[in-house]
Amino acid sequence: MNEQEVGDSLRGRGAKPVKQGRLPRNGEGAREGARDPASSGGGIDRSAGAGEIDRGAGAGAPAGALRSARGSLPSLIRRARAAASAAEDFLFRVQRGDHWCAELESNTSITAEYVFLRQALGLDLADRKEAIARYLFSRQKSDGSFGIAHNLPGDVSTAVETYLALRLLGLPVSDDRMLRAERFIRGAGGIARVRVFTRINLALFGLFPWDAVPFLPPEFVLLPSWSPVNIYRLSSWARSTMVPLFILFHHRPNFALPDGDSGWLDHLWLDPTRKGVPYRASVLDTLRSDGIGWKAFFNAGDALLRLYENARSIPPMPRLRERALRECERWVLEHEEASGDWAGIFPPMLNGVLALRLAGHALDSDPVTRGLEAIERFGILDGEGFRIEACQSPVWDSALSLIGLADSGHDGRDPRLVSVRRWMARKQILDDHGDWRVYNRRGGPGGWSFEHVNTWYPDVDDTAAVLIALLKGDPSCRTEGVIQRGVAWMLSMQNRDGGWAAFDVENDRRFLNEIPFSDMDSLCDPSTPDVTGRVLEALGVLDDRRHRAACGRGIAYLRRSQEEEGSWFGRWGVNYVYGTSNVLCGLARQRVPASDPMVERALLWLESVQNGDGGFGEGLESYADRSAMGRGPSTASQTAWGVMGLLAYRPPTNGAVQRGVAWLVDRQLASGSEVGSWAEAEFTGTGFPRHFYLRYHLYRHAFPLMALGRFCVAGGR
Repeated sequence: MNEQEVGDSLRGRGAKPVKQGRLPRNGEGAREGARDPASSGGGIDRSAGAGEIDRGAGAGAPAGALRSARGSLPSLIRRARAAASAAEDFLFRVQRGDHWCAELESNTSITAEYVFLRQALGLDLADRKEAIARYLFSRQKSDGSFGIAHNLPGDVSTAVETYLALRLLGLPVSDDRMLRAERFIRGAGGIARVRVFTRINLALFGLFPWDAVPFLPPEFVLLPSWSPVNIYRLSSWARSTMVPLFILFHHRPNFALPDGDSGWLDHLWLDPTRKGVPYRASVLDTLRSDGIGWKAFFNAGDALLRLYENARSIPPMPRLRERALRECERWVLEHEEASGDWAGIFPPMLNGVLALRLAGHALDSDPVTRGLEAIERFGILDGEGFRIEACQSPVWDSALSLIGLADSGHDGRDPRLVSVRRWMARKQILDDHGDWRVYNRRGGPGGWSFEHVNTWYPDVDDTAAVLIALLKGDPSCRTEGVIQRGVAWMLSMQNRDGGWAAFDVENDRRFLNEIPFSDMDSLCDPSTPDVTGRVLEALGVLDDRRHRAACGRGIAYLRRSQEEEGSWFGRWGVNYVYGTSNVLCGLARQRVPASDPMVERALLWLESVQNGDGGFGEGLESYADRSAMGRGPSTASQTAWGVMGLLAYRPPTNGAVQRGVAWLVDRQLASGSEVGSWAEAEFTGTGFPRHFYLRYHLYRHAFPLMALGRFCVAGGR
């Protein structure tokens, strides 16, 4: 992009136009009190909350209806300042020495799979059976189901996995809670309706035929990086999970059940005599329904791979298979951290341990022992029972906490904050390895990962958040090596389309989601607006003219990716409120003017979805139903995202801003162990849209602190 193109992008010219949204433009709307975006904070996001939907005055309402009913601006600022002070106190109370790390909640399938692992390896769970069962039952819904989030209907795959775990823990089928789960599962179509990964987990114990599981041969690992399809064209999370699975697919284990009966779950099948349930349509049916395309190609390829597998005993196939298995084992061993972690997430860790055992490593061998110890560190035991986290988020939580404290005006010289910044600087990944290097030959190390230990997979989102936190906490550090290395790595991860993805460059082969194995649409990692918005915010905080061209390309990408309604998609947070907030904060830091049509439309959309109670909320349904965009009960974290998105361009006198701030102030907890924080049960973090969601327990706190702090600063305290 040349200088003229960069200038055009910043001014809103020279990019593919986006279809005009369908938002009302009556009233003062987008131009009310617009201010210089260069003076605004910029945002970050993800979260959950509570409250009833009440859509009253929004964008285009009379000014009087938008004005806060809680008194003058100085009064609201005083109340917001007091709320921010209480929030700071809470944050310091939950600080873990030199960092923050709150619970990262997912669903019961993660803990269920932990039970499967212990059963497969013959490891006793006697001392934890009651605690695990107590946790699992605490998540059972009134209809007997278990789901991927508390505010979504039950999910048959999650319910089947949880049911099996409870059976392995010794719960009888006659238990009333088990009977209710059985009724839900059978009513949902039975075990025949479960997803691919649940099929695999059942096949491990002979409860689902391996022939009814999508097959990928170990030889896949031998495909070179220049091949259109190879392991490095898969997303990082899919790659780190699937390479050890190749070993499992080869061995097709059948681990023992407590009483050795493979009919354990027959009562959950509608027809237990027909377990060979197809996992894909036939090639002919695919051609009839979808025509010639990637789906038909991969379905045909799957059929050929089945033939190949049946013929692998014919020379020289055995030698090729032996070589592939050795390469898979080498890859798994190489990617294990010294701490025993694989990619810092539970699925690769579980599969890594099982793969090494099947490859011949003893239970007490060093790599298996370290892997099991790493998994145990993901365990939480409290009054709710025992559960396993899918991942842990110390770097992310620490960055968000530092940003919140900086936005609220807390002195960055506070020793408690200095120690966190030093901890974060030590967490910078300088190892000269990482899968990101396969397709990024120009960048040197310098990013951050999400977890305690994950040197193979630094990510762009965390790196941008850390840079914002460090720069806001100590602006004098902008020339230090830790900042310069982080910025250089982040810039090297920019995609050709101008945007940024999470873990890799040019990982955008969406056709891979047509592979029969992929029933969660998660095999690639393309550019996303939410990550791109945060990168632009970080680069704006640094404000180095040398990065102007990269920023211009990022802005052009956002211009092209804006939804017709005016919002932006949130890949890693729920959903359009999150994405729109991130983008607006990034655009403001890049000095894109409020008069830019892209910004005007985004602000109009954000105001149009503000709830009548002043808050913002969006349900998980919006990932599947566009009519649900920006709609849902108000939550603390999503209200904070909405307020920060508005504050990027609106003044503190704006009615929508004031009503959002008043919602946060009025709903701050005033008593109890969490005084100074906010209540929020909703899942507002996203793992895989429509399939796996997360509840970050610190979101309901860090983001409201950011919003309150930015409001107070904008209002001159």
